[in-house]
Amino acid sequence: MKLSDYVIDFLVSSGVTHIFEVAGGSLAHLLDSLYGRKDILTVSMHHEQAAAMAAEGYARTKGGIGVAMATSGPGATNLITGIGSCFFDSIPALFITGQVNTYEFKFNKPVRQMGFQETDIVNIVRPIVKDAMLVNEPEQIKYCLERCLYLAMTGRPGPVLLDIPLNVQRADIDPSTLKPFSEDSTGVLNTKLDEVVEQVLELINSSVRPIVLVGGGVRLAKCCDNLFEFIHKTGIPVVASLMGLDAFPHEDPAFVGMIGTYGNRYANLAIANSDLVLALGTRLDTRQTGTRPDTFARGARIVHVDIDPWELNNKIRTDLSVNCDLKKFLVSMNNNIGKDNYEKLESWKKIIKHYKEKYPSYNIPAGDAIDPNFFMHILSRYLPENAVVCTDIGQNQMWAAQSLEIKQHQRFLTEGGMAAMGSAMPMAIGASFAKPTSNMVVITGDGGFQLNIQDLQTIFHHQLPIKIVLINNSCYGMVRQFQKQYFGSRFQSTVVGYSAPDFQSVVAAYKIPVYKARKKEDIEKALRLLFADRTPSFLEVVVDQNAEALPKLPVGKPIEEQEPPLSREELKSVMVIDPLEDNEE
Repeated sequence: MKLSDYVIDFLVSSGVTHIFEVAGGSLAHLLDSLYGRKDILTVSMHHEQAAAMAAEGYARTKGGIGVAMATSGPGATNLITGIGSCFFDSIPALFITGQVNTYEFKFNKPVRQMGFQETDIVNIVRPIVKDAMLVNEPEQIKYCLERCLYLAMTGRPGPVLLDIPLNVQRADIDPSTLKPFSEDSTGVLNTKLDEVVEQVLELINSSVRPIVLVGGGVRLAKCCDNLFEFIHKTGIPVVASLMGLDAFPHEDPAFVGMIGTYGNRYANLAIANSDLVLALGTRLDTRQTGTRPDTFARGARIVHVDIDPWELNNKIRTDLSVNCDLKKFLVSMNNNIGKDNYEKLESWKKIIKHYKEKYPSYNIPAGDAIDPNFFMHILSRYLPENAVVCTDIGQNQMWAAQSLEIKQHQRFLTEGGMAAMGSAMPMAIGASFAKPTSNMVVITGDGGFQLNIQDLQTIFHHQLPIKIVLINNSCYGMVRQFQKQYFGSRFQSTVVGYSAPDFQSVVAAYKIPVYKARKKEDIEKALRLLFADRTPSFLEVVVDQNAEALPKLPVGKPIEEQEPPLSREELKSVMVIDPLEDNEE
């Protein structure tokens, strides 16, 4: 059979239902093998970066592997941003690139290029993939495909890339003679769970202010239900990283909020004053801990559980590091939790309740202007029970993370490590194909929206039930905020030199219904129109250019000292542990 036909058959047999791509000459045989197929859908995007991000959104939502394809040269290099996001956020994805014929490939020749659009994408992406392979012999194809899927899904997930030259794509092969891949048995986790669980339970039993910090690894390990069981058995309050926001339902009394640089003040205060932190599936990166990791949860013993041994004891000192699959860890914890009385945590929960009442994530604005955090609170009421919310990067992301209330069956998708503007809409496209019965909601900004605006056509073409909410502050708001704080309000390229089109006209040109909210009183009517049916629609929300994402942790401060700062007297009154003195900061 033709090798390109074998590739598509293999993907179908592996459970892949959609491929996101942009056509190109070096993909010709693979595209031809997709023609007329009923068992897999080819989704033609309008930029390879968007195709990569759609595959990312598909994988995040479905819990399986996403697949994107692009041609050699510019097509392949345009995938890189999406590949990097999958790598940093541990998303399993297979990227297939077409390549020039092997007889046109330079290999080790000291020339820049032999074939038209020839680009050594394999070596270009090596730092941001779990593996990348050039299939230069047709007999390698089964081994390469099986190895790629195994690596993408095993251990800490991530992206892989397979580069297939044109003459290899069209080669005739006998599937019965192809060499398979043998699963690698190295790297098996050897954590002695029984011993570890006993130690962790002892720490829990001896603590009076424990907190569980959930990261994106909880969702990746498919153990949200196990986490829910653990929290309800122990009664421990829960905070989340940005990537772990949808791992635990926000309506649950145990949920506190998001921690970090732009975290909820009450959540930051909770983890700052804890005496035990159980960190699950999180990198404990600087955006969570602040730039002074030595001050993070300094009064607490820290237990860190992660599948990746390199993330343990990397940025934060820990009292117990556990290299383990999270699901196995939580199952074992749940099986060994006794019938201890956790009423001792009531005073701790009252302290946290006081934090949440004193420092809410939004306030009802007095004037007519739309306050972004208040808008997100109202938007939460209108989100369908099965909504998948995809946020872009920038202030819109932080406003949503601070004030959206994500329910048990809702999802919150956003990029963490790569954090590319323009990622929300293509991710929603991929998520829409992964869960066609769910409602997709894009939250974006006027800056980020323009980076992949072309794939409004994909939404219209497939009539995807994607609702786009664009927060328009007429600038690159997050960088503008940074320039105000550190560069004397010299708003170069964020306000000065920046411009945006009339979004109502642009989106309407794609035959998508458009709505607009300028004042606080417009919000609920606009949201009712937006969610009136399951067709694509667009809502532009106008906010003040001076609106800021607050609270924000400045450089050099401990996590509890966000801006706008509390007075020293107020800070001391809400701290259980001693605040740092000025000469310690």
